[in-house]
Amino acid sequence: MKPLSKQSGLLMGEKVYLRPLNGEDAELYYHMFYGAETRRLTGTQKHLTKEEIAAYIERKAGDDSGVLLLIALKDNDEAIGDIAIQDMDRNNRTANLRIAIGEERHQGQGYGREALLLLLDYGFGILNLHRIEIEVYAYNTRAAHVYESVGFVREGVRRQTLFYNHEYHDVVMLSMLETEYRERYIQ
Repeated sequence: MKPLSKQSGLLMGEKVYLRPLNGEDAELYYHMFYGAETRRLTGTQKHLTKEEIAAYIERKAGDDSGVLLLIALKDNDEAIGDIAIQDMDRNNRTANLRIAIGEERHQGQGYGREALLLLLDYGFGILNLHRIEIEVYAYNTRAAHVYESVGFVREGVRRQTLFYNHEYHDVVMLSMLETEYRERYIQ
């Protein structure tokens, strides 16, 4: 599969860029999130076929309540994860965000942090959101640390929300307000 050119990036950072998914990405998407550790960190329980993933990508392309983007490396155009603003409530200017980096070799490199900052800037600056929330499973302490380090504020815990691998797990809820983002990142 040939990588798409950097010119197709919607949001450009120093190490990564974010680009829309298209139907040709179904195979890539299928393999990127099939690993056991990625499935555990994201709480993914259902196994999807390539056809189901292609249909999901097509549905998301026509969904105006969210933005789904691939995270790609600038130096070689390799897609390494995805990030989304979803469930936008235009009346209240709120949405939630999710992110996943597919392979362990790309985790802990700062790529997710940069992608988060790119999409937060887009969410607050272009989509005019007031509040963006994110959730993380309590066992994913590395992700929770990244979210808090970029400015998300811990709001609470939904106890025993996920049943995974024979046990229940808590979900930690965090959010960021546009005023918090602007104070921290806009000079």
